[in-house]
Amino acid sequence: MKGPMVDDDELYARTLQRSLARKGIETQIALDAPSALARAREFQPDFALVDLKLGSDSGLALIEPLRGIRADMQILLVTGYASVATAVESIKRGADDYLPKPATVPTILRALGLEAPTTSLDDADAAEDTMTPLSRLEWEHIQQALAETEGNISAAARLLGMHRRSLQRKLAKRPGPERRWIDE
Repeated sequence: MKGPMVDDDELYARTLQRSLARKGIETQIALDAPSALARAREFQPDFALVDLKLGSDSGLALIEPLRGIRADMQILLVTGYASVATAVESIKRGADDYLPKPATVPTILRALGLEAPTTSLDDADAAEDTMTPLSRLEWEHIQQALAETEGNISAAARLLGMHRRSLQRKLAKRPGPERRWIDE
């Protein structure tokens, strides 16, 4: 199985590419929308892993052109800023699945139908593969707001709908070290 991986975070893309290669999945990295479409035209992919945010572009805009290249291609939208609104929009536009970052190899394989879905609710390993801790998601969301407000705490707090002091307390509680998310 082969496909492009469209992500402007080159380090994440290269790490994920190596992990997928160990499972027999061939990927080509594209750092922006034009190179993703060029790779898809020459590569005739079975799937595409597309990041929602590609610098100033949106991965949502790539769904339709990728479908035009190959109608049966599986399109997985991957994002570090998961929300119900973007999930719904991606599915409406034709994405086959919507995965929060960091997407693990087992999660991607399940989304592509290459690995059986887990059925046991008691399986702690399965929960680690598919769920990002809430504290980590909150931290990433706060970091996105800070980036959009160029580090202005008061403006970021307004954007997040919280008091400035509450945001400062959350920033003082950086999440601890994470487990390995990409490799098994």
